[in-house]
Amino acid sequence: MSRTWPADPVPETPAEDLLRELAPQVLGALVRRYGHFDTAEDAVQEALIAAADGWPRDGVPENPRGWLITVASRRLTDLLRRERARMRREDTVARWVLPEQWRAPAADRPPADADDTLILLFLCCHPALSAASQIALTLRAVGGLSTAEVARAFLVPEATMTRRISRGKQRIRDSGLRFAPPTGPERANRLAAVLHVLYLIFTEGYARTAGPGLLRADLTAEAIRLTRLVRRLVPEDPEVTGLLALMLLTDARAPARIGVHGELVPMAEQDRSRWRADQIAEGIELISGALPRGVVGAYQLQAAIAAVHDEAPSAAATDWAQITALYEVLLAMSDNPVVALNHAVAVAMSRGAPAGLALLAGLADDPRLADDPRLPAARAHLWELEGERVAAREAYRMAAARSTNLAQQRYLNARAERLAGDQPPAGSADDAPTGSSAGDPPIAG
Repeated sequence: MSRTWPADPVPETPAEDLLRELAPQVLGALVRRYGHFDTAEDAVQEALIAAADGWPRDGVPENPRGWLITVASRRLTDLLRRERARMRREDTVARWVLPEQWRAPAADRPPADADDTLILLFLCCHPALSAASQIALTLRAVGGLSTAEVARAFLVPEATMTRRISRGKQRIRDSGLRFAPPTGPERANRLAAVLHVLYLIFTEGYARTAGPGLLRADLTAEAIRLTRLVRRLVPEDPEVTGLLALMLLTDARAPARIGVHGELVPMAEQDRSRWRADQIAEGIELISGALPRGVVGAYQLQAAIAAVHDEAPSAAATDWAQITALYEVLLAMSDNPVVALNHAVAVAMSRGAPAGLALLAGLADDPRLADDPRLPAARAHLWELEGERVAAREAYRMAAARSTNLAQQRYLNARAERLAGDQPPAGSADDAPTGSSAGDPPIAG
């Protein structure tokens, strides 16, 4: 049974928007100054609760970041004192802060040569952590995702993700890792995990897994901002450039994805004049410069696919043959079920629906897609193109039941209802969901 959400989502207040933006900055400041990642996160959460309760009533302070850091620092001290009998945390803090090599500027003064959020990002991706913990912890600490949202991004149960995050925080605490930007080989070792994290944060913002709205512009903007910072560190890395290009080319379509009543608009029906031309131009320039510079990676290929979509003057003019070829190269790089799903849809668009349905049938038993709405949504559309209205209608309903996002549920149920009436099927590849229930190619699996 699908989750029930309010019919009209309540917009976030300016104070809530500000708190979401400041949360990773405040956490980074506390960890930089005091250490104790796990306890600092608890202290920041309590400061955010105090702000959410007081700011709407009393007004936003003149220096909201400083206010949050002050309150969180006090709460951190309280929490450390409670645990002094077991961990003697106050003595540990004194040892960390006093020696010259551990000194740091005041918590409300970010270092001049680095961004606290970026340093926090690399800390969460430290080699002392498992790959799964690196990504999960960063999505929680830097991306601001709930544990349930992180679990959805990984296609694992929430309880499993809770354990991963807890183990990650425990490992950081026990290792005594310094809050400092990595350099040289250490930075290179962590880069792949950092890019994967940013990729998932952006994806959650572009098509949120749960809730009433489709987009979380705060997450997409933060992912783009952090990726620009990473690229500033390693400007010659083609995969970093490819990821930034992918984000820009995908986010460029965001203004046209939501209709006047908040409904989801599939790519084929979008007003392309509303796409952000400046982001498309920047993304194409970036990927055009990255592709010739050596080994082509997954982010570059996905950016190239996004560029083909964005350069098409209309949905009907989309070069599906080129997109199919790019997906085949991408599919050869990794065993990713969502890439395989997108490839099947591209094959359907370039070679006919039966060919795509045959490939989708091969994904039916993949446990990683067992609860994912994208597989039945793709199957539904291809069946619709083939005139199999009953099968398509049931598949749309299955996809809607699996989705936890209200905008996607409404879109999928509307497609099913259309087939239940007398309206003719779409009958055109222009309406294809291109492998996702949202009508846009998903960029993460």
